[in-house]
Amino acid sequence: MKFYSTNGQSNPVSFKDALLTGMPQDKGLYMPESIPDLSSIFKQDNDLTFQEISFLISSEFIDKELSVSQVQDIIEKCITFEAPNYNIFDNVYCLELFYGPTLAFKDFGARFMARCMESFIQSANKEINILVATSGDTGSAVAHGFYDVEGINVIILYPKGKVSNIQEKQLTTLDKNIYVLEIDGTFDDCQKLVKKAFLDKSLKDKINLSSANSINIARLIPQIFYYAYSYLQLENKSLPTVFSVPCGNFGNITAGMIGKNIGIPIYQFIGATNSNDIVPNYLITEKYKPKPSVQTISNAMDVGNPSNLVRIIDLYSDIDSIRSNLLSWSFNDDETSIMISDISKKYDYVMCPHSSIGLLGLLKYMSMQSNHMNNVFLGTAHPGKFSDIVNPIINDTIELPKRLKDVLLLEKKSVELNNDYNEFYDYLLRTFE
Repeated sequence: MKFYSTNGQSNPVSFKDALLTGMPQDKGLYMPESIPDLSSIFKQDNDLTFQEISFLISSEFIDKELSVSQVQDIIEKCITFEAPNYNIFDNVYCLELFYGPTLAFKDFGARFMARCMESFIQSANKEINILVATSGDTGSAVAHGFYDVEGINVIILYPKGKVSNIQEKQLTTLDKNIYVLEIDGTFDDCQKLVKKAFLDKSLKDKINLSSANSINIARLIPQIFYYAYSYLQLENKSLPTVFSVPCGNFGNITAGMIGKNIGIPIYQFIGATNSNDIVPNYLITEKYKPKPSVQTISNAMDVGNPSNLVRIIDLYSDIDSIRSNLLSWSFNDDETSIMISDISKKYDYVMCPHSSIGLLGLLKYMSMQSNHMNNVFLGTAHPGKFSDIVNPIINDTIELPKRLKDVLLLEKKSVELNNDYNEFYDYLLRTFE
């Protein structure tokens, strides 16, 4: 399969090239030239495992660039934990995506990318430098997914003072091929530095660059897996199925939309945001107006210029088609906190702030409907990662998983940089040329 740029000014490339370059030179984002039809899988009453459905989906996009045994090996190494639908009440399910190494949904994409890159570069005898901007969870997932992978360096940029204590520890306590930059600015500033580096020919002539943010299409492909698996777990598949997704950069929901187009029977998507309401406003006004991000308690969603909206526009082509597939509302910190508290009291179920926003979006949609449906929201991170926020809300102490307790004891390793491209450029050349 070939992948084209949403801007249409770059030649289509293979999966390998889209994976390793991350972003086309015309400043667009890669999208698959054709959408495979796997609808027959979901019309059958089957009991495919998570690994089996993941293999079937990934094979369509990689399309013989790796052997069957190589793809199977990738899936066996990266899909090593479950993604269960947890029934909270009535017909409301949380798709729990926090059982991976860093207890966040981004473990799926990071591990898949790492194993694909490893397979492609084993015989290439060259080094790749991955640039990642993170608002919290992406960086730690990528760091752990790529840790000690031969031939790959990972350079992570995160906004100083704008991630949780545990997120920062997960980001900054690895060594070997992981390099962490603490940027004096916002996530949007970090992302601008990364995008500028990708488009800087003088830099790319000196060092090989790639991306592991959701601007890389290979991050989105493995995120399709769990939408498919979630649907396969549902008991009553005759009901329409709704997914509500906590959204920051809108990569996770874009993966779901691609999944719908390959045949997963998804009736409706809700893109639930925090106070960074760029997409909700776009759907109302039809005008895309990015703005500086606002800091919230759901920090991994603090994005003022969500990159993946261009993929959604490309996928559906006109605003009416987008609106028929995507509803999007924003919720503030007070609403987020009240939802965490209410669900904890009523159902003894604790959510992270991001997952809470997903449920807020779902409940708003449900209040507008009379039909019986399968209602699924994405649980994107373990609440223990945000215990400093969640504990006061629930008036209790979350029991941290051992891996989180252990990381808090480790020493932070990071380099502080100003929000200045020249300083960033010099660091990259000094360290990796």
